[in-house]
Amino acid sequence: MPCYYWPVTLVPGRDTYSNGTTGAAVVDQAPSAPAEPGITVSQDSTVSPDRAAPPEGAARRAQVESLAVAVALFGANALGYLFNLTAARGLANDVYGALGSLMALLLVGVVPAMGLQTAAALHIAGLRSAGGDVVAGERRMLGCGVTAAAGVGAATAAASPLLAGFLHLPGHMPVLLLAATLAPLTLHGLFVGTLQGNRRFAALAALVCVDGLGKFGGGLAGLFLTRTLEGALGGMAVGGVTIAVAGWLVCGARGPALPVTRLVGKVFHATWALFGMVLLMNLDIVLAQHHLAGPAAGDYAVGFIVTKIALWLPQAVGVVVLPRLADPEDRRRAVPIALGLIALLDSAVVLTALVLGPSLFTLIGGPAYARHTGQAWMFAAVGSMLALAHLLLYSRISAADRVSAAAVWAAVGVEIALVTLWLHGSVTQVSAAALATTTSLVVFGLIIERGARIAVRDGQITRQVTPGS
Repeated sequence: MPCYYWPVTLVPGRDTYSNGTTGAAVVDQAPSAPAEPGITVSQDSTVSPDRAAPPEGAARRAQVESLAVAVALFGANALGYLFNLTAARGLANDVYGALGSLMALLLVGVVPAMGLQTAAALHIAGLRSAGGDVVAGERRMLGCGVTAAAGVGAATAAASPLLAGFLHLPGHMPVLLLAATLAPLTLHGLFVGTLQGNRRFAALAALVCVDGLGKFGGGLAGLFLTRTLEGALGGMAVGGVTIAVAGWLVCGARGPALPVTRLVGKVFHATWALFGMVLLMNLDIVLAQHHLAGPAAGDYAVGFIVTKIALWLPQAVGVVVLPRLADPEDRRRAVPIALGLIALLDSAVVLTALVLGPSLFTLIGGPAYARHTGQAWMFAAVGSMLALAHLLLYSRISAADRVSAAAVWAAVGVEIALVTLWLHGSVTQVSAAALATTTSLVVFGLIIERGARIAVRDGQITRQVTPGS
């Protein structure tokens, strides 16, 4: 599984949320979040002319800082893969299966952090644009973050008996350690958004490095020292606290202020659609851990790494195209090209899985998985479908389309029903259920996208961005 990051898109010029302010732009994870002061929507498709491009020096600096963030993200993701490959080789099959399911829950659990990041970036960028009190805005967002972090940690800890029983864990401690990791990582999302909103991308790159080293470096240290599930999770928890403290210091070490209802609403709306997609991305391994026997669950966890490779390989395509999704005409032109690039990149993963077959599992997990019972190409195909569905969801989020978000949640229900009622007898059956569900979601998304493209072409949907007070 890769590092748990969400796209951070940095582009100079016309996609900035400021009124002609120089520097790199902030393009958030969920373009459908409510507009900040200075951003309004109308029925005219022209773009305000006062969004001037930054000077050449500022644009060059923004490009360098964007590259620094990209390199930092790549390094953090590489540490994530190293952690999972080391765990696959160092833990018994059933223990690694339990770790894989908990890592999937970790990815679901950081969705509130994604919502906080998006809301913070938009709120702070809007305050900068309107000449508002940025420090007060940061303190209010920190109040939201502290509340969310406490809620996420407490809810996970309270659910530890249920989760431990559902995942057949040896006790409650692994889930409690997961809760101790999720709470600081929720705050980390807020600090990432704060740096984005203030366009402090060099500091953001440094914080990303601290995140990768703290979270996965801590996990690797715990794994090497103890060679146990609890040791790996304990190392990640210590790393999570380190990350949160570092982010707080980088963002000014300010105290929180009471959150207001409007900001809480922004965080909720930015989180809803993403939560369904992230849950779908990690649902099959959780279901496999529940329904399959210990060794088979470990087999599925190794196959799940193939799924994640196919899912995150074309991540750069979404990062580059995301700014263009805000404008309907740009979206109409960009989405087909982006979908084609994702399909092209992931076709190489599927083809490689077809050629290597079961030996791919041995390459990833070691000799213990030489008799893996799954089909490598199916795991790769699931990841490919998820990558396509992810981009289609972003396109619909940018258009404030709630139907597609509902479709994602419907897909979650369908996959649970398929595995629980019928397809739970083997690794291949569970992966087949995941493939059928994700493929159906992509087909539905393409139908919705085609209808929206026709509406844009016929002039039924237009958008304008104008500066406010």
